[in-house]
Amino acid sequence: MRILVTGAAGFIGSHLVDRLLADGHEVIAVDNLASGRRDNLTDRVEFHDLDVADPALSRLAASRSPEVICHLAAQVSVRVSVSDPLLDARTNVVGTVNVLEAARAAGSRKTVFTSSCAVYGVPDSLPVGADAELRPKSPYAASKTTGEIYLKAYRELHGLDYTTLALANVYGPRQTPEGEAGVISIFTAALLEGRPTIVYGDGSNTRDYVYVADVVDAYVRALETGSGERFNIGTGVQTSDRRLHTLVAEAAGAPDRPDTAPFRLGDLPAMALDPAPALAGLGWKPRTPLEEGLAATVAWARGR
Repeated sequence: MRILVTGAAGFIGSHLVDRLLADGHEVIAVDNLASGRRDNLTDRVEFHDLDVADPALSRLAASRSPEVICHLAAQVSVRVSVSDPLLDARTNVVGTVNVLEAARAAGSRKTVFTSSCAVYGVPDSLPVGADAELRPKSPYAASKTTGEIYLKAYRELHGLDYTTLALANVYGPRQTPEGEAGVISIFTAALLEGRPTIVYGDGSNTRDYVYVADVVDAYVRALETGSGERFNIGTGVQTSDRRLHTLVAEAAGAPDRPDTAPFRLGDLPAMALDPAPALAGLGWKPRTPLEEGLAATVAWARGR
């Protein structure tokens, strides 16, 4: 089918484009390159340098008539959302509405929307189920929650189908340590370059780390299934910051001796997402063990 991908030159988006092309789909790649990299994408893909909030997106979609739009473009930094909530809302709220308008203009069948584990705030229990209460604690989380509300409204008003994927902490090749990077890419770059690393507090904070190729598989499955639902895309496994540092150091062949610093205000103490509903609704489950994914990530970073 013909699929439009926003945020296509980013970390996850570029892996999704590669998979869609390999599966025989026609891909229209959209990215404003604010954080994405053009060289993440093959020259074989149709690329448009375009901001997700630009009204020109509807004209592009109407002219190309994608069957599905996979919406990955976003402002992803919680800290930026706190310091500049208007910027966050323009990209994540106005941008999402613009994508839905583009889908409507194109007569698209479906939108696959990228949400985040941040929408759950501080959960009552772990791993978090997809039916857990949404408790956004930052403008970023609020913008993702708002996007989900718009998806439901467009389904009611215009019959535009959707599936929402709430992602855990995604890692893998092409994730760089700059900007709002994942801790794995930050640890990896520092350890390979012999620079100091930092673990906050006593290292007991936990996160759920899911490999990018597994995440891409969830998007591919959502093209045809999961109508009107949100699925948690994670492993359900908690890994502490201190344990993660040990695993990355082992993969990098570097000393496991991080510096320590006080806990950062606002950091969640623990997070993990229950993948069981995604198995039932999408036929999806995580397949890449953390050690295997870390080895691939470190190998990519070493080559880069």
